[in-house]
Amino acid sequence: MAMSLDNIRGLVLALSSSAFIGSSFIFKKKGLKKAGATGVRAGSGGFSYLYEPLWWFGMITMIGGEIANFAAYAFAPAILVTPLGALSIIVSAVLAHFVLDEKLHIFGILGCILCVMGSTTIVLHAPKEKDIESVKEVWSLATEPGFIVYTCVVVFLVIFLIIQLAPRYGDTHMVVYIGICSLMGSLTVMSVKALGIAIKLTFTGKNQFIYAQTWLFAAVVVICCLMQLNYLNKALDIFNTAVVSPVYYVMFTTLTIFASMIMFKDWDSQNATQIATELCGFVTILSGTFLLHKTKDMGNSVTMEPTRLAELELQNQ
Repeated sequence: MAMSLDNIRGLVLALSSSAFIGSSFIFKKKGLKKAGATGVRAGSGGFSYLYEPLWWFGMITMIGGEIANFAAYAFAPAILVTPLGALSIIVSAVLAHFVLDEKLHIFGILGCILCVMGSTTIVLHAPKEKDIESVKEVWSLATEPGFIVYTCVVVFLVIFLIIQLAPRYGDTHMVVYIGICSLMGSLTVMSVKALGIAIKLTFTGKNQFIYAQTWLFAAVVVICCLMQLNYLNKALDIFNTAVVSPVYYVMFTTLTIFASMIMFKDWDSQNATQIATELCGFVTILSGTFLLHKTKDMGNSVTMEPTRLAELELQNQ
C-alpha cells in the first residue's frame, strides 16, 4: 500500500525525533550523575541537576526531538508515529554502551535489529491520516463516552500511583515511575495531536486558536509534560538508562495506541490483514525491547544504579 504524502512527512519527522530523543537520555543521565555526586539526587527529591549544563543540553536536545515528534502527529496517525519511538531506544542503548559504559551484548544487538524490522512493518502498513477540518471535530472525538471513560481511568491510576505507591515502592520498582509517565503520556499524545492539527489548519488559513478547545488541549499538554518530566527524571536517576528506555517505550506505546484506537478510531479504514500485520510489527518491536532489557540483566544483577542501591541498603540497616 502506497504511503500518502502526509504519512511520509510524519515518518521523516518521527525518525528525526527518535535520533534527538535517544541521544538526550545520555546527556541527561550524565548530568544527573554529575549532579548526584555533589548534591541531592533527583531520585531523592533533589533538583541539583538544574545547575548542570549537560542536563540542560540533554533537555534542549529532547525538546528538539519532541518538537519534531509534535509535528509528526499533525501529519500522520499515532499508530505510525508512536511505535517509531523504538528507534530512540536503539540510539540510547548504543550511546549508553560507548558513553556510559552500560554494556550492550549480543542479545541487545538482536533487539535493535528486531526493533528496526518491526518499525518497518508498521510504516509500510500504517493507515492514512483522516481529514479533519476543525479542532471542534477533535473535541467531539475526545468527548465521546469511550474516551471519557479511558481518561477517567488514567487519572484515577495516576493519582493512586503518586499517592499510594510512589512513596513506598518508587525507589525499588521502576514500573511505578514509568507507569505514571506512560499513563500521562497517552493523554499527552492525544492532546498533542489535537494541537498539531489546530496549528496545521491555522497555517492553511483556518484559524483554530479562536476556539477554547484549542487552548484546553494546549493546557493538557503542558500539565502532562511537566508531570512526565518530573517522574522520568526520578526513574533515570535510580535505574539504568538502557532499562528505563525500553520499558518506558513499551508501556507508553501500548497505552498510546490503545488511546488512539479509542479516540481517533485509526483502524476503522483498514481490513483485518492490515491490522494483523501492524500488530505483528508491534509485537516484533516489543520482542526487541525485551531483548534490550534482558541484555542489561546479563551485565548487572540489579537494574538500579549501584550508588543508589548502596544508599537503600544503608537505610535498611
